[in-house]
Amino acid sequence: MTSQAPDRQAQGAPGAPESIHVLLVDDETRFLETLSRLLINKGLTVSTAASAEEALAVLEARRFDVVVLDVKLPGMQGPEALLEIRKKDPEVEVIILTGHASVSVARDVMRKGGAECLLKPCPAEVLLDKIGWAVERRKVRCAGRV
Repeated sequence: MTSQAPDRQAQGAPGAPESIHVLLVDDETRFLETLSRLLINKGLTVSTAASAEEALAVLEARRFDVVVLDVKLPGMQGPEALLEIRKKDPEVEVIILTGHASVSVARDVMRKGGAECLLKPCPAEVLLDKIGWAVERRKVRCAGRV
């Protein structure tokens, strides 16, 4: 989903290699739109959700390689959402991207299965590297189960 219309998915550049599918979850509309455009311009396929509950509904409809999740959300908070996301899809990698992190939050996120905890503002190159790393980690884990 994008922040503008429910269940809208934006694709990366045509002719690009098989795209990485990312779900962005954040209640800050401008941040969500800006980050979404940036990732799309880098060739990723992006869906967005403005709440954890919306993200869980999107996860019912399609699979993602990576979820980028904020900690502070309306309703269900990020760490609780992380557990629910992992129940729906144990193979998806979850990166926490937040402006409200602390050592205890980062430890909690990692204990609940998060791949990484990054602070806003996070340079685009760092986030893209972490997404790439998460996709590779997912491929290795999935290959081990075959």
